[in-house]
Amino acid sequence: MRPILTIAAILALTACSRGDEEPAAPEAYFETAREVTQGALVGYRAESGADVWKGIPFTAPPTGDLRWRAPRPAAGWSGERQALASAERCPQVTNGLNRTEGLDPGLLIGSEDCLYLDIYAPGGLEPGADEKPVMVWIHGGGNVWGRASSYDGSVLAAEQDVIVVAIQYRLGPLGWFAHPALRESAESEADRAASFALLDMIAALEWVEAEIGAFGGDADNVTIFGESAGGHNVAGLLASPRAAGLFDRAIIQSGSLESVPLAGAEGESGDYPNTSGKTAPVMAADTSARALRAASVEDVFAPYRGGDGLLGDMPAMIADGVALPEEGIRGALGREGGFNAVPVISGANKDEMKLFNLLDDRYTRRWFGLIYRLRDPGLYHAVSAYQSRMWKILAVDEAMTLMRAAGHDDVYGYRFDWDEGGSALTMDFSELLGAPHAMEIPFVFNRFQLFGDLDRVIFNDDNAEGRAALAAAMGGYWAEFARAGAPRDGGGDFPFWNRWGADAMMMRFDSPAGGGPELIANGDSMEALFEDLKSDPALSAGQKCAVAEALQAVYGASAADFLPLESLNCSQ
Repeated sequence: MRPILTIAAILALTACSRGDEEPAAPEAYFETAREVTQGALVGYRAESGADVWKGIPFTAPPTGDLRWRAPRPAAGWSGERQALASAERCPQVTNGLNRTEGLDPGLLIGSEDCLYLDIYAPGGLEPGADEKPVMVWIHGGGNVWGRASSYDGSVLAAEQDVIVVAIQYRLGPLGWFAHPALRESAESEADRAASFALLDMIAALEWVEAEIGAFGGDADNVTIFGESAGGHNVAGLLASPRAAGLFDRAIIQSGSLESVPLAGAEGESGDYPNTSGKTAPVMAADTSARALRAASVEDVFAPYRGGDGLLGDMPAMIADGVALPEEGIRGALGREGGFNAVPVISGANKDEMKLFNLLDDRYTRRWFGLIYRLRDPGLYHAVSAYQSRMWKILAVDEAMTLMRAAGHDDVYGYRFDWDEGGSALTMDFSELLGAPHAMEIPFVFNRFQLFGDLDRVIFNDDNAEGRAALAAAMGGYWAEFARAGAPRDGGGDFPFWNRWGADAMMMRFDSPAGGGPELIANGDSMEALFEDLKSDPALSAGQKCAVAEALQAVYGASAADFLPLESLNCSQ
């Protein structure tokens, strides 16, 4: 389950320019001068009052002979480095979201020299005087797309008195790639990995451990958090022995526990061919490591691109026995002593799949290429509800159950319910999108920029007061978890957030108009979902089959094992 955000197809709804001018380039601020092992650097002060340093290398560039190797130490520099701009993103293929940058889908962009991080800190901190909790953000994007600069942690840092670090990691076939020739050319055990992106994240955490004190951060109090693929990666770090001791809390936002066996990643199973069955010679199983590392980035990505130029399915989160145990994430989380047992929050959004189903021609049609209409509102909402419910079962209920069965009960669950998006051109986004995938991110960061020009419609004056209240609560809970290892009362006058126990109590996040944050019992299971679908009085027999087929299309074997079509008398 690695859907890439493609909501930007509807950004044409607000195609007229905002007329905003490009923000002025920040100027170096002398009070942000810092010294790290690599050398001296200076950042700037943001409007929020936070101090910011961007584009700091945490490893050597993974280029040339270092492509598909474990990270190497970053080189130092002479003089004072101006850390004023984020680094170039890692190589990736553009999708609809890049239209907000003026980039068409299907373009290969980015640089292999991309392993950098950005730091946001409360303004005026004196290193060593009062060390703050550190929150390391891992961006999403299906592990094939995204960048650190899309996420501005300045408001979160300033308002919640924490250090926020946003990192980048290798993407697509440069970050997740299994090939026997690479293992044969390994110079260390770590080089024998296939989940090189996980090793990048571990290297970033090692850099944070060694250097964050210079920015006022507490190296002994580090929280990792991420959304979608970022949440998936947080789960991978929980399962990775190589990440042991590098973080103290973990937050999984709309993540996944999926991982691919090494044999499957290499194509032996035929499911995720990484070396066999590809047309590009550079991917052949008998290709040498030298040839692989000498290949152009275009040749590396070519076998995974469709006729439209977009990136298709490919392995990610490979259980290589190096970065990730051979038993995979689920196996590790379900075994006592099998994972890094730190306090964990895991949650999902009530309408995760509406973000993707809105763009699916099976459920919607477009008028004039702009206005979306539901073909069958009942089916659209049912498919989205059951798919989103299944997402929550896999990301929250299963994760909590596995870890508690392994003797770790320091776990917390949530569901994000805010669905008060505005309207445009007769379309009501509170209905079309609801509380979709990624919608919680602006509330955590208290920065309502997510969908480009469409932000003006979804986040409007009518819902501003409620948004502010919910953002204060979510930021408070996230920061309190980072400070204390438990979300408690969010550091304020919010409901107390209890652990997920046998009663499956979880926090439901909504605005005051929607009931506000509240603790609810919301345990669920695949068996319960299936029974509810079979007996759903609102659906016809044909609609039930359509829902089951849609579940299998997204969740594969995870759904097929519990939702056999024959049990619903569906024709194959």
